Amino acid sequence: MEQYIPVSGIVACHICPRRYYFERSWEHPESPRYTVCKQVSTHLGGMLDPESIWDEILCILPDTPPEARELFDECISACREGAWQRPVQSDLTVQSDILGIRGRVDKIFEDGTFAITRSSTAPKAGAYGTDRLRIACYVACLRETLGWPVTGGYVEYIASGISRFVEPQPRDRRAMVRAIRAAKRIIAGEIPKRPLRAPCEGCPHLERCMSGPRRLSDLF
Repeated sequence: MEQYIPVSGIVACHICPRRYYFERSWEHPESPRYTVCKQVSTHLGGMLDPESIWDEILCILPDTPPEARELFDECISACREGAWQRPVQSDLTVQSDILGIRGRVDKIFEDGTFAITRSSTAPKAGAYGTDRLRIACYVACLRETLGWPVTGGYVEYIASGISRFVEPQPRDRRAMVRAIRAAKRIIAGEIPKRPLRAPCEGCPHLERCMSGPRRLSDLF
């Protein structure tokens, strides 16, 4: 059975194949920031009851740090200013057999569009390149899973109270295909070369990466 690559892995490989190589088998815990933004997002399109939503956050993540409350209040304030659609389904798992990728769409709307929830603040215009890549992946998955003529999707920047529609362009789909190819080579056992202008600042694998990764078979 073919191994499906998660959309998060495609994005990681796009940012830096070496980092994806080191983190592929990691379990990534959900950040308090994402928990806050995700739970606020689930209530958009209806009444926002801050204390009720905060209780849900504490139930989902009992160790939520106190400083997350400040972010939560900012999200509630920002999102009250906008008009939001209510989804007909949430957290739908979708996949593309053609591309070999799989992911989970945060929201599906009645008009056939969809949305992904992000915890970052919105850029001044449009969407970040990595979010355009996410939308491109989900468009491909939704077309196969549901058979809908999906053209794009919304990126919900909850911390900014902004939702922006993204229609992937050829450059986004090219980036998607390149990242999928790179991820498949890594899964097959290839050690990726360190890319030019790699985003090394703040990377937890910098020392290990600079010394050079090794295959397990090289240790024996």
